[in-house]
Amino acid sequence: MKRTLIAGAAFAVALSASPAMAQELTGTLKNIKDTGAITLGFRDSSIPFSYLDDNQKPVGYAMDICNKIVDAVKKELKLDKLEVKLNPVTSATRIPLMANGTVDLECGSTTNNAERQKQVWFTNTHFLTASRFVSKKANNIKSIDDLKGKSVVSTSGTTNIKQLNEANAARSLGINIIPAKDHAEAFLMVESDRAVAFVMDDILLASFVASSKDPDAYVISTDAFSKPEPYGIMVRKDDAPFKKVVDAATAAVYQSGEGAKIYAKWFMEKIPPKGLNLKVPLGPELRNEFAHPSDSPDPDSYKAM
Repeated sequence: MKRTLIAGAAFAVALSASPAMAQELTGTLKNIKDTGAITLGFRDSSIPFSYLDDNQKPVGYAMDICNKIVDAVKKELKLDKLEVKLNPVTSATRIPLMANGTVDLECGSTTNNAERQKQVWFTNTHFLTASRFVSKKANNIKSIDDLKGKSVVSTSGTTNIKQLNEANAARSLGINIIPAKDHAEAFLMVESDRAVAFVMDDILLASFVASSKDPDAYVISTDAFSKPEPYGIMVRKDDAPFKKVVDAATAAVYQSGEGAKIYAKWFMEKIPPKGLNLKVPLGPELRNEFAHPSDSPDPDSYKAM
């Protein structure tokens, strides 16, 4: 009986304390409230996710999503005004700048994987990429097996050339693999017929095709060398209250149909500054992800229903 009374008293104290505790802000939310500002990390050339336009202003698909998150944070904190600060990040600096508090959201094309989740967290996936190949339509190369005995290029030091080597060995294709010093050199080899295909992330291939002299001359394979790789907006690790607000904001955008509209704007229409159209339709896997938002780093969880 005595134990029950003590437990009941403790429960009553906890209940009476909870409203006050609910008002207590911590971490990123507290800092934003205190300073009246939120800092977005952006990339300067990650087309069409986050890049600089003609006026040196960061624009892109991920930037649009981050702006929706900013609106949600402003509403959550009941702020009349919220200053948005912009801080450039690179592949090398994005995780350190997130971890040390310099940026609050990283708006780019960062792959969410189990290794990175040891250092940072991600909100719901906004894009799925995979390693595929681009070739000239005239060569009629439909599948990975069609590359047998041919010269294929990929960029030196990337996971893509590693995947190409693995597929070559596993399938005994006898491909002549050519390492290029960068993506531009690799695409030029296909353009000048020194290689029949270039293996890289499909979205990067799409941007090269769109900016080529004859975009209609190329086709990107359906066959992939990898499983889907999720991109997510990065947030600080171990800051559950902030992540909860961000997750709710992105889920609302994706499930309302707004996510599909933002996607179409950047992947199916002409984009600044050169009016390129990447012509990458919303695939079944990402459509399913928008319907059922997830921050999973597991490629196997992204399957079309």
